[in-house]
Amino acid sequence: MNFHNIRIVLVNTTHSGNIGGVARAMKNMGLARLYLVEPRAFPSEEATWRAASAGDVLETAVVCDSLEKAIADCQFVVGTSARERRIPWPVLDPRACAAQIRQRAGSEQVAIVFGREDRGLTNEELQQCNLHLNIPTSSEYSSLNLAMAVQVVCYELRMQLEAPRLPVEADAQWDAPFARAGEMERFYVHLEEALAEIGFLDPEAPRQLIPRLRRLFSRVRLDEMELNILRGILAETQKWVRRAQDAESGPGNNQ
Repeated sequence: MNFHNIRIVLVNTTHSGNIGGVARAMKNMGLARLYLVEPRAFPSEEATWRAASAGDVLETAVVCDSLEKAIADCQFVVGTSARERRIPWPVLDPRACAAQIRQRAGSEQVAIVFGREDRGLTNEELQQCNLHLNIPTSSEYSSLNLAMAVQVVCYELRMQLEAPRLPVEADAQWDAPFARAGEMERFYVHLEEALAEIGFLDPEAPRQLIPRLRRLFSRVRLDEMELNILRGILAETQKWVRRAQDAESGPGNNQ
């Protein structure tokens, strides 16, 4: 596992002190790559003060204006979630999730995404993730400070780094790189366009079709070659539909 391939992503952090606390939690466990999506206030003196000796993590933090940009080059994305969602997604606890990341972070870019202090990640943001992470807590008081949550996850990653080397998972020897998040987002746009064009998706009443397809492909994890094949199929399907439409509207079919 290469810690340099793992990034911690914070979305819309409200309190700048929490950013400093996260930086300190990361450095305690040996992680250094921090991405901030539209933080309310950064840089700030409070963040620097809370970071203590982890100011270097703040200095190299990458600020992005969207989650899509923060994870665009990642091949494995984990989203933290404290509650059940309308569409169930694969959910792991921090220990099991760290074991999954260990198998991937040697050669893939991995992002662990944490949401807003008051309401976490939106459904749309979570649907950009391969799996979800839930930290077990007491039912009597389940609220975790953002830095505390990051510390728990980073600790489990550290434990995986220190653990004896395990047999390499089968997909580590895959013949093509796994698709990155940005490539998958472009695929989902293409897929939605094609499904609407052939009449399978009604944009006015989409039901839960696209979120469920997102869940399917997130679970499967397409590689770049497989993704190109699927996009080629979509493109050819669109061509056939347009040819058929042109034929129906041709001069010989005018009433």
